[in-house]
Amino acid sequence: MKYWSKKWKSSKKPSKQRKYRYNAPLHIRRKFLSVNLSKELRAKYKRRSVTICKGDKVKIMKGRFKKMVGTVERIDLRKGNVFVDVAKIEKADGTKTSYPLKPSNLMIVELNLNDKLRKSKIESKITKV
Repeated sequence: MKYWSKKWKSSKKPSKQRKYRYNAPLHIRRKFLSVNLSKELRAKYKRRSVTICKGDKVKIMKGRFKKMVGTVERIDLRKGNVFVDVAKIEKADGTKTSYPLKPSNLMIVELNLNDKLRKSKIESKITKV
């Protein structure tokens, strides 16, 4: 049975933390896809992280594609994966396929600000201070 409660606050038990994340609906899972900003963007927008979006330019910080910079092609909310254009692997039959990356292993280098709503949300913190 799938059960998720928005009233749940926190628990020290890792099993309950995993259950919360696993059973969370998609509009909540979107918040799990926050990615750290580069030092320049942190200074500019006065925040540490932003929810990732298709078209953002990211630097891969960990794993087999470490130090590569590319743009986000696709985001999988159900599994919590991000697909970057430079992270491709060759399968046994010779075809290339996108490699899934966790958002915690990425850093945003350049934001995609084509969406007016996203732009206003990101820049709202600058005007408050």
